[in-house]
Amino acid sequence: MSYVQDNLMPNEEVLFTARIHPAIFLPSLVTFLITLIAFILGLQGMMASNPSSAASKPSLLEGFLFCSSGPLLFYSILLGLRALTVLFTTEFAITNRRVIAKSGFIRRHTLEMLLAKIESVSVNQTILGRLLNFGTVTVTGTGGTRESFRAIVDPVGVRKKIHQILESYLQP
Repeated sequence: MSYVQDNLMPNEEVLFTARIHPAIFLPSLVTFLITLIAFILGLQGMMASNPSSAASKPSLLEGFLFCSSGPLLFYSILLGLRALTVLFTTEFAITNRRVIAKSGFIRRHTLEMLLAKIESVSVNQTILGRLLNFGTVTVTGTGGTRESFRAIVDPVGVRKKIHQILESYLQP
């Protein structure tokens, strides 16, 4: 069961949930592509060399590319596992009483802020975030409490939904 469902108060219901964008896999993908290119170029240089001819020995660059592809592959796998962990362990929900967010598996970070205590909700998007429709949503509460959650799908829509919920549930 999810963190949000486990921590609902009596008569509290989830009105909206946000997801993490798959763009968090981009660093892993780019590293893997660089690894693949390094491996192919290094292997091509190694195969083109003729061991009987001293003039056609692989260059230092080709040897470096071939040897560095192993550690780069390991690094890209680690980045992919990290992104997968973030994707599966991050939750963001808005209920009729509060905003609840959780990230992390072993080291957990949570936010539970009552709707009445929210001062502002801001969105930050990079150029890539604008193109792929993801960004950082920052919830600021009374007393200067500020929490940011990165790589949220449709962050402008999330901000709009939070404001709609605030309007409808905090009206007297």
